[in-house]
Amino acid sequence: MSRWQDCIFDLYGTLADIRTDERSPGLWRAMALWYRRYGADYAPQALRDGYFRAVRRLEQAAGGPNAEIRLEQVFLRLFRDRGVPAGPALAVRTGEYFRRCSLRHLRLYDGARELLDALRANGQRVWLLSNAQRIFTACELRQLGLEACFDGIYLSSDYGVKKPDPRFFRRLLAERNIRPESAVMVGNDGACDIRGAQAVGLATVYVRSAISPREPLPAADYALDGMDLARVREILTQ
Repeated sequence: MSRWQDCIFDLYGTLADIRTDERSPGLWRAMALWYRRYGADYAPQALRDGYFRAVRRLEQAAGGPNAEIRLEQVFLRLFRDRGVPAGPALAVRTGEYFRRCSLRHLRLYDGARELLDALRANGQRVWLLSNAQRIFTACELRQLGLEACFDGIYLSSDYGVKKPDPRFFRRLLAERNIRPESAVMVGNDGACDIRGAQAVGLATVYVRSAISPREPLPAADYALDGMDLARVREILTQ
């Protein structure tokens, strides 16, 4: 039996490779047509500017660098700014469409599914703790075939706070009765995943991926300088 009963994972850049482009002119042409379909008349550039302006305002109002907003509120505001009485369901559908149009690449890293399956077969619990928007990530977990691989899924947009804030980590630990000394965090970001986890007493495994921040290897318990989930599996099950 491993010394770690609970294994906590980041998603993007750790288990899955992703590329998006939220500044593509084609994206905003598609989104302008979407909004026009529901009665909100925008030119693509005006919609783009309005989107990023609304994101900044909501982030400022949320208070603090680690506060998390819900992007469906942005899509809803863009409808209402044009006098369209849209509701939450349309805002969510708009967010899902936005993600489909902005997504360029999404796939599991080699060995990701095998890693998660091996941990659960070994009697360990597996958790997801991700800085992510539910309106994007819920669909992508299904697409990746990961939805049933976790004992619990924690997305920052559901909690109003994101890594590296200790409150996000502690929410998972408290709700799931996880003892920090028997848990490990696996991630690809030295600040959000590694130092954030260390602040609440978790062991850490860092794995550098193509979308990791440009940074020196952090002082994790284990630091891998390249994507190697087979090695992560060895570490977590030893």
